Amino acid sequence: MSVAAPLVQISLLGEAIDGAPVAVLVADDAGRYLAANRYACELLGYSREELLTLSIHDVAVGSDVEAHFQEFITHRERRGEYDVRRKDGSTTTFRYRAGKTMLAGMTCFIAVGVESDADAAAGA
Repeated sequence: MSVAAPLVQISLLGEAIDGAPVAVLVADDAGRYLAANRYACELLGYSREELLTLSIHDVAVGSDVEAHFQEFITHRERRGEYDVRRKDGSTTTFRYRAGKTMLAGMTCFIAVGVESDADAAAGA
């Protein structure tokens, strides 16, 4: 098996992430969404275009959203659960692992996660 050229690898990775069975969200240091895969859009009920006009602060539920985000910025990596509001107003619990990284010279935050098992079972 040969190693694919770097551009092919990037293209394959992008396609794999977009079709992955987990939500992948990328936000800037102000919490604005820069990218989202299909699963994230389906989970939250937004089209990609709609979701990319929002921020973590628009989707996360709770009075401590800003404090939670600032703590994440400080610690570079987090994992846990957080309630999120879907476009239809319903909420679900999002289990995630997130990290701070640099993309194209910008500080970004990448969260990967799924709907909690209990919430997913209730919706099935």
